[in-house]
Amino acid sequence: MIITGKRIKEMREAAGLSQTDLSGMANISQAHIAKIETEKVNPRLSTVNTLISILQNKKRITTCGDVMSRKLVKLKPEDTAKKAVKLMKSFGISQLPVIERGRVTGSVSESTIIKNMDKNPEHVKVSEIMEEPFPMVSESDPAEMLSDMLEFHHAVLVSKKGRLTGIITKFNLLVSK
Repeated sequence: MIITGKRIKEMREAAGLSQTDLSGMANISQAHIAKIETEKVNPRLSTVNTLISILQNKKRITTCGDVMSRKLVKLKPEDTAKKAVKLMKSFGISQLPVIERGRVTGSVSESTIIKNMDKNPEHVKVSEIMEEPFPMVSESDPAEMLSDMLEFHHAVLVSKKGRLTGIITKFNLLVSK
């Protein structure tokens, strides 16, 4: 079966859902649903998969907030690489966000530490070795978007109303299935 905008509209109507209902369940705008149904846009495959999943199951999809770990271990830029290693070891994790004055400024992962093995971990500051911050999503974003993001990033941070509330790693995604 080929999925077209017309087919999505038929499925939505058969499910007894309005465009607004479907947009709320899929966490995309009603206007985008309308453009998909009238075939004015070519949606991403992940969007089509989300819509089909909802229309076939008629239930709310899993959100990033459902998958995330609220136990957020973090570093400050002035912390040492040695502290990063100690935290990773004691919490059994392999990546840490770097937070300064409530703002995410970078990230440190096992690979960050390995790349900087030539430096003295007792004296090198996290700010000297940290990499770009992990991407951030909202708690209400659909969890289906995470697998693509985690292919390219060690972790994804989660926020609610601009406040950091959790972290998602590949492990979180695996155990949520």
